[in-house]
Amino acid sequence: MKSASFSRLGRLLLAGPLLAVIFLATVVIQTQAQQTTHKARDLAFPLSEVKPESVGFSSERLGRLDAVMQRQVDEKQFAGIVTMVARHGKVVEYKAYGKQDLSSGAPMARDTIFRVYSMSKPVTGVAMMILYEEGKWLPSDPISKYIPEFAHLKVFKGVDQDGKMILEDPIHPPTMGELMTHTAGFVYGQFGDTPVHKMYLDQHVLESGSLQEMIDKLAKIPLLYQPGTRWVYSISVDIQGYIVEKLSGESLPDFMREHIFEPLGMKDTGFYVPAEKRSRFATLYHANENGELISEPAGGGFGLNYFAQPGMASGGGGLVSTAGDYMRFAQMLLDGGALGGVRILAPATVKLMTSNHLPPNLMTGEFGIGVFYMKPGFGYGFDVGVFTDPTQDDTPVGQGTFTWDGAAATWFWVDPSDDVAFVGMVQRRLVPGVPNVEELSRATVLQALVDPHM
Repeated sequence: MKSASFSRLGRLLLAGPLLAVIFLATVVIQTQAQQTTHKARDLAFPLSEVKPESVGFSSERLGRLDAVMQRQVDEKQFAGIVTMVARHGKVVEYKAYGKQDLSSGAPMARDTIFRVYSMSKPVTGVAMMILYEEGKWLPSDPISKYIPEFAHLKVFKGVDQDGKMILEDPIHPPTMGELMTHTAGFVYGQFGDTPVHKMYLDQHVLESGSLQEMIDKLAKIPLLYQPGTRWVYSISVDIQGYIVEKLSGESLPDFMREHIFEPLGMKDTGFYVPAEKRSRFATLYHANENGELISEPAGGGFGLNYFAQPGMASGGGGLVSTAGDYMRFAQMLLDGGALGGVRILAPATVKLMTSNHLPPNLMTGEFGIGVFYMKPGFGYGFDVGVFTDPTQDDTPVGQGTFTWDGAAATWFWVDPSDDVAFVGMVQRRLVPGVPNVEELSRATVLQALVDPHM
């Protein structure tokens, strides 16, 4: 309370105790209302839009980002794009290009909702780190400590002369740290042709009716390789989603909503699109043999139904979001685990999550997925890729920049050294030949940062 309030309280005490009690109650109510307003203001304030020059950017040079993105639309590589750039928690660029849907002509909007697919992984990583801060797991723990069904996993060693699988025991039980870094031995199914990959497809692991059903299937499938010896993009993050449910006692959608989305003000992020928001849901496209964009079913994409809460919520690829929502998530990580007055993680936890955990022998260029290859200069943290030495990767970002993308070509990156965050949203299946807008965005954004010391 201000000094004036204390003076008034003193006068009321002299007048009578009842009046003093009434006054104190009024002050408490007013203070709580001010705190509520302040909290709401904090949620909005970190991402207010400002002139680029106020945080070191050149408006003129940012026009190159606009030109590059508009060219992708004009050349019909993408139906539409949304980009968002922030520095020091201030938005300097937030634009929509092209169409949300080509057939109707609906324009792309800044609040269009997108399937973010594997950009769900860092979100699940944050859910895991929230539980890590509560002391519920350690990177050195065996996964079987939390999933007993995995206590007797075998490892694929090859096939015999009759074509039967040869199995062996793991050199050590796969650990939680290996689960967080795609080095535990699991696979996805569709990115290989080994007998293990075939078992994933035959068992329809990703189409399971629940996370428990998925775990039951995985318990009967061997690991592809000895834990810690390879980096293979995998179902590991969906397994993490199951662990979140088991350790928290909540469903994955509920846990994310209560501990991440609502606190950060991510009002359009979740595992499905409610009926009242479907007019803002972008159409997903793929290209035919002539390079023409062909639309996919309105509520679908990669076998998922986005018009209803899924039975198996995919922590590895099931979320939808907007550029604005995902920027709030990215800014939280950039700011060391907090956005405005809301703290999700401690700075030390964010540093642990976004630091490289791969040894040099796994960063040789042999292992990767899409545009990301684990090589000198680029490694992997807990559910995010990490630039350990950007000069070796021929990119202008600063050391420690972390990133990931999604199967429909959405992407984000966070550069702590320059205090810059970027989110890009499109909806086209990410296959060889799709323009690398992620790399283009890094070049065109950072060339516009003309006063990085501001």
